Amino acid sequence: MKVNDNIRLEQIQKLKNLRSNRDNAKIDQCLQILNDKCNNGENIMPAVVEAVENKCTLGEIADTLREVYGEYK
Repeated sequence: MKVNDNIRLEQIQKLKNLRSNRDNAKIDQCLQILNDKCNNGENIMPAVVEAVENKCTLGEIADTLREVYGEYK
């Protein structure tokens, strides 16, 4: 499967725009709260919802989860 290069470039630009137009301090705070909840064995869904509402990307959320739980192999 191959992704059309124009679509890939468009998505990269959208991601750059998103990251430049959000509160990055809030992003760091949301991801830290998510990390803390994962480490403490708490319900992570409220933290995930808050992260999404504050414009964290799926990749950022997934990276945070991988830091704690690792990657399935």
